[in-house]
Amino acid sequence: MMNSREMRRLMRQLKAKEIDAYQIIIKARDGDYVIEDPQIMAMEVQGQKMLQVIGEMKKIEKAEEEEKAPFSDEDVQLVMQQTGCSEEKARKALEEAGGEPAEAIISIMSGK
Repeated sequence: MMNSREMRRLMRQLKAKEIDAYQIIIKARDGDYVIEDPQIMAMEVQGQKMLQVIGEMKKIEKAEEEEKAPFSDEDVQLVMQQTGCSEEKARKALEEAGGEPAEAIISIMSGK
């Protein structure tokens, strides 16, 4: 077991730097993993970058694909600004227009 002085000397030799991260996501063939609040040390060993990661790794269970709107909140805001309609009406128009803001605006403006 190394004492803290030996550990600091070794880290200086390896030019180790701490990386301030709040989350690591690993995309693996068997699923995704996440490490929250990791401690990460980056160092160079024989010309190669090496990362040491310490933290609790959890497998992310794939939830059934959520039905997500094919448009963003910015699209909704744009349609609302251009037409003066409510958020609900803008979202409905975007859904009917397949997420295309221009088509949604034309639809609302033409009274469809």
